[in-house]
Amino acid sequence: MAVHQGLAYSLWLPPTSSPLGGGVVILHGAGSCKENHHDFARAALAAGLGAIAYDQRGHGESHGAMDGRVLQDVAAMAELLRMRMAERFGAGGAAERVGLRGSSLGGYLAILAAQAAQARAVVAVCPASAQGLLRGLSAGAFSFDVDRAALEEFLIAHDLQSAVEKLEIPLLLLHAEGDEQVPVQHSRELAELAAHPQSRLVAVPGGHHRSVQHDSELNAVALRFLGRALAED
Repeated sequence: MAVHQGLAYSLWLPPTSSPLGGGVVILHGAGSCKENHHDFARAALAAGLGAIAYDQRGHGESHGAMDGRVLQDVAAMAELLRMRMAERFGAGGAAERVGLRGSSLGGYLAILAAQAAQARAVVAVCPASAQGLLRGLSAGAFSFDVDRAALEEFLIAHDLQSAVEKLEIPLLLLHAEGDEQVPVQHSRELAELAAHPQSRLVAVPGGHHRSVQHDSELNAVALRFLGRALAED
């Protein structure tokens, strides 16, 4: 574990004897932490991708409350991953190619942060909506440290549907039809707005809000999707 700009992170890089396929920034959901997604980081590493998982502010070992800096934090982690990949594999090429993979709140932020992070692709797992997050914030449902006024202002200003419409990179949406927190219809509506021809939705029968995050077959689908997008010049 290390800390960058107050954000605690874990870094995963392939050996120099293996070709680098690019990198992925992993964003966890509300009340979670980076360690809960190390299974995806290990799978990314096995697929020849570098990975960085970090604790969002107010979570785990990161500093400060979650506030309006969330997109800057994603961009900072993407730039750090690029720098570390360049140090190991040389600047340019695959070391510059980064995708985002987020779950729930992390999926919401991954879509919003795509441009700031200069991402080549986004995987959003059961992405939350701004409206749902605002309801949770109002109800006091979040157990992590949060600057309520700052995060509320951010959520009001950042609608996911508008962000998806403007997205110019491939978007993969993964959602369990049995999700009890974020209805699968939310991802279906987002999929209809995604303009990139490689964007797609995989809706899985049954399951629950966290089941897709740790499904090995669906992680493989996500990694193939990222691998293709990151390989393109």
